Amino acid sequence: MTTTAASLYAVSRDELSACLSGEPRYRLDQVWAGLYTQLAAPGDITNVPKALRERLAAELPTALTEVTRQVSDRGDTVKFLWELVDGHRIETVLMVYPDRVTVCISSQAGCAMGCGFCATGQGGFQRHLDVGEIVEQVVRAGREARAMGRRLANVVYMGMGEPLANEVAVWASIERLHEAVGLSARHLTISTVGLVPGIRTLATRPLPVNLAVSLHAANDRLRDELVPINRRYPLDELITACRDYLRAKGRRLSFEWALIDGVNDRARDAAELAKLCRRLPLPAHVNLIPLNPTEGYPTVGSPPARVHEFHRLLTDLGVNATVRRNRGTDIDAACGQLAAGRPVTVRRERPQSTPS
Repeated sequence: MTTTAASLYAVSRDELSACLSGEPRYRLDQVWAGLYTQLAAPGDITNVPKALRERLAAELPTALTEVTRQVSDRGDTVKFLWELVDGHRIETVLMVYPDRVTVCISSQAGCAMGCGFCATGQGGFQRHLDVGEIVEQVVRAGREARAMGRRLANVVYMGMGEPLANEVAVWASIERLHEAVGLSARHLTISTVGLVPGIRTLATRPLPVNLAVSLHAANDRLRDELVPINRRYPLDELITACRDYLRAKGRRLSFEWALIDGVNDRARDAAELAKLCRRLPLPAHVNLIPLNPTEGYPTVGSPPARVHEFHRLLTDLGVNATVRRNRGTDIDAACGQLAAGRPVTVRRERPQSTPS
């Protein structure tokens, strides 16, 4: 279920034109460019009359109300907590790097995928976001980046929720960001825990966006426990879908691997992952992420020495791998930590790894 009330960034260009009935035709171009090229709030689109700005604000309210913002990494990581019109809450993370600015956005309030090490999954699922709620996160983050004197360059659908469980709204937001904001497909990344039907639908879509798969295990026994959707779409099906996506789009695929101490950071795990990567027609890139702490998962991330050893094992096996630097861990803004301010229930058991 999604929200039904029209919000500012939910309406299409044609719907906005209808809202501007009675205005000169050129007003549509001015307002559309103001919203998506200038990333301006309606009240700041200064080349349209004040009365029209007030009318837009009244008839097409924004979908997100800022509750809090937290800053980390000397101002280079900003986490926004938003409240939606129905009271549900989501989070967005803006990350500033020397060479780029990236925003990590949410596609659902909560998540139904049940990955135990993820704070969003621990909190359960509330609802899908609509296109306006997704797009507005990017616009507001882009506005924040502009205030810093920077330009938003990359959007990753890696925040709260499973994007391919909400594929229709997610794809509508991709089209809006591409056509109206002007972001190219190579700067848009959709992440999934492995929803095979969604990957196959994505392969038929016209834009060659980047695909990131949250893998975390390269054998079905362990992945069934870490990523429960694997029981429905096991690794053979997932890798076949990834292979077909690569053949259709010709874009790099990335695997996300949260390193969990003693669970998926052994030499055996590296060998299984390397073997799996070799099944793809194009080299996959593996992002290694030391597991970030959450209240609801007692197992800790791999220590730094083990992270670097796992990375060395992969590269020796010919895998292109990078150790991703954790950003915003101290404000619960890092991968797997987004919980929209909700407390999570502490889990007592830990995954049962197979012996090395």
